[in-house]
Amino acid sequence: MSGLELFAAVLGVIAVWLTVKQNPWCWPIGLVMVLLYTWIFFEVKLYSDMLLQVIYAALQVYGWWQWTRAGEVRQGREVTSLSTPSILLSLGVGAMGSLMLGAAMAHWTDAAQPWLDAALTGFSLVAQMWMAQKRVQCWPLWIVVDVIFVGLFLYKGLYLTAALYALFTVIAVQGWRAWHADPALRT
Repeated sequence: MSGLELFAAVLGVIAVWLTVKQNPWCWPIGLVMVLLYTWIFFEVKLYSDMLLQVIYAALQVYGWWQWTRAGEVRQGREVTSLSTPSILLSLGVGAMGSLMLGAAMAHWTDAAQPWLDAALTGFSLVAQMWMAQKRVQCWPLWIVVDVIFVGLFLYKGLYLTAALYALFTVIAVQGWRAWHADPALRT
């Protein structure tokens, strides 16, 4: 564990907690966190996770815009639910992206866990996009992804990051409950 990992983990907890509370400051704080984790994952050869953090940086900006500028009269997005076909399409795109990235990482890099890392990357991107759009389904997907990330980070010796993702799992359960109870979802 490094001081950089500790700082990134603290920022991660703050960012996810603010997301549950639907506070748009989750996005700039999350941006700093993902930039720090880009370097951390490079150092431990989790290249798909490193790439994921770079994409997350762009999604942090997108999410911040969605939460503060999109919607009627620039009031920001409200919590909504996806249809079953939209869920299946998104998950299918995540699976295809996972397979393509896994094949690339297995063939062209010395990635530590190319297939698992790629799968977690693909589905994390789906969850992050859903979160930026305030889709309630982001939370159960985050729960599944975060639980698997805990195992991967334990395997790689990133114990603080594993603890962070365990905490993310708990916060995601709270987020699912809070967003599911949001009055905008029931209208």
